[in-house]
Amino acid sequence: MNDVLITIIVILIINSAYMSIFTMRIMLVMKGYRFGASILSVVEVYIYVMGLKIVLDNIDKPLNLLAYCIGWGGGVYVGSKIEELLALGYVSMQIVVDSVSNRVPIILREGGFGVTSWVADGKEGQRLVMQVLAKRSDEKKLFKVIEENAPKAFVISYEAKNLKGGFWTKRL
Repeated sequence: MNDVLITIIVILIINSAYMSIFTMRIMLVMKGYRFGASILSVVEVYIYVMGLKIVLDNIDKPLNLLAYCIGWGGGVYVGSKIEELLALGYVSMQIVVDSVSNRVPIILREGGFGVTSWVADGKEGQRLVMQVLAKRSDEKKLFKVIEENAPKAFVISYEAKNLKGGFWTKRL
């Protein structure tokens, strides 16, 4: 019984590690970090083959297969949480406030964010529209500033992949 439990735990750990790395690699590829993704894939495939060998050697035991499946799901979750914590890349936010005289652009610029703003026509009159670029790691901070200074603002957040021009690229 002890060997069976150890095998199940090893399968869970190996497959969780494999899927965490797999998830991270996919996210790195999507964000354009090709070299890092390539290095990660070497580790990923090694772990995968080791785990698969253990499962195939014990394929007649349904608990091992179940451990493999649970490790798979757990690894996807852990990998996505790791990527969320790393917050790689940039986010572009479009913010619409209902007052043209709003001070939000000034407050955001003082906070180090790049802001381009213009006046637009909305259903109920003129609105102030802002385009803001930020590091993904600063996204929550940006949302907090908006919430504190313009709680009724309409906000759309996009992941910015390719950047060219502007003062941001000079700082990069």
